[in-house]
Amino acid sequence: MNTKMVEILLIEDLEEDAKLAIRALKKHASTHSVKWVDDGDEALLYLEEVSRNTKDHVQRIILLDLKLPKMSGLDILQEIKSKSHLKEIPVIVMTSSKENKDIKTAYERGANSYIVKPVDFEQYSKVLKDIGNYWLTLNEQP
Repeated sequence: MNTKMVEILLIEDLEEDAKLAIRALKKHASTHSVKWVDDGDEALLYLEEVSRNTKDHVQRIILLDLKLPKMSGLDILQEIKSKSHLKEIPVIVMTSSKENKDIKTAYERGANSYIVKPVDFEQYSKVLKDIGNYWLTLNEQP
């Protein structure tokens, strides 16, 4: 069982969706921290900044929306997975798109999982609980 501190980086442009996700994550994964950024540029800057800190031994997972301003989630995913110091971070695409093209492209660019966001808050909360249980408790990271 994984007891290390884990930071969840939430990349989501819609404040309402971000607040719902943060609330659900804190309810079900309260021992971990959640960092929210609302665009890809900010996410990449943040990841570069924390990766330069050699004392930073925090494990991270990324929850990534695909529909973002400035840079698409698919482009952010490709950037993360193309950098040797970031590519081991699990990226869970969590979006409203059910398009096969998006799903296929996400996996081709290195997504570790692809989840379609439920519209209902209770279902959304359950999905985030399940994500937290798997990625923060069961899954072992290097």
